[in-house]
Amino acid sequence: MSSTSTVCRIHAALDLRLSDETLPVPGPHEVRLRLGAGGICGSDLHYWQHGRVGAFVIREPLIPGHEASGIVDATGPGVTRVVPGQRVAINPSHACGRCDYCRAGRLNLCRNMFFLGSASVFPHAQGMFRSHFLMGEAQLTPVEEAEVSLGEIACAEPLSIGLHAVDRAGPLLSRTVLVMGGGTIGCMSVLAARLAGAARVIVADVADRPLQSAREVGADETLRVDQIAPADLADLADVSIEAAGNAAALASCFAATRRGGRIVQVGTLPPEVTLPLNQVMARELDFVGAFRANHEFDWAVQAIRTRRVDVRPLISAQLPLAQADEAFHLAADRGRSTKVQLVG
Repeated sequence: MSSTSTVCRIHAALDLRLSDETLPVPGPHEVRLRLGAGGICGSDLHYWQHGRVGAFVIREPLIPGHEASGIVDATGPGVTRVVPGQRVAINPSHACGRCDYCRAGRLNLCRNMFFLGSASVFPHAQGMFRSHFLMGEAQLTPVEEAEVSLGEIACAEPLSIGLHAVDRAGPLLSRTVLVMGGGTIGCMSVLAARLAGAARVIVADVADRPLQSAREVGADETLRVDQIAPADLADLADVSIEAAGNAAALASCFAATRRGGRIVQVGTLPPEVTLPLNQVMARELDFVGAFRANHEFDWAVQAIRTRRVDVRPLISAQLPLAQADEAFHLAADRGRSTKVQLVG
């Protein structure tokens, strides 16, 4: 067995490097994991392309990666939930459990959140794009179903984002849902809306490949929103989910949502975006945010384990950790990929 771990770090915009480090030793209630599969998400790409995600700026080398599965390699004293050789889903959210938001059950809004692969705190919360890493056993959920791949298990985190967005949307039974953006989170929102009983799910995007992915996971209808007039969107949906992080996509949500409807903001928008608040008032629209996920992570693991949702169509490529730079370039190309994963 190797005595070193390969680590992928982003040092600055477009500066990604691999290095080898001493294999970490698990302490009490810690587990050493081998990377199973780790998905490159939008925030990872922002850190790589721009050195930041919104207000979160890289101030020291950052190990990205917060959506991953692992294989238990070794356990520290007191570990009882997992044993070596088990495959596990990994919850990247480490809420403190003590603040007022945690005590109110809203762990995703924790005042002291430690979210893996993020520059939101300093020193940064280092992520999981490394061949071996330590994790507290409380963050791990064993997956015993042999037919469910490590790549699927790694999709639990992005699926939880879609589930949380749908949870924030309110009851969807028999309703029409518009999802703006056919990327990973948009497609996960389609799967979540289906689970919630939506009668019709429409996905809009400005490119063909994301719309194809949306159809593969169950969208009833897809639209090239750049090829239709805004007036053609009027009264299209009871609920709209903005999953593109784009000002034009948000404007389309406002155009498409029926009076009395709800818009859920999931994508990260540029700071200069303005909101048509008079429309919110006059049309009695609800405009709500959806940030990360809470208990939905456990729902996502269960849905993947039972294949109540099938995330396999979204996994477009898997590359070894040694080809991380190539994987990031591929993930940034929406014309060629949906979800690119690094594998151990």
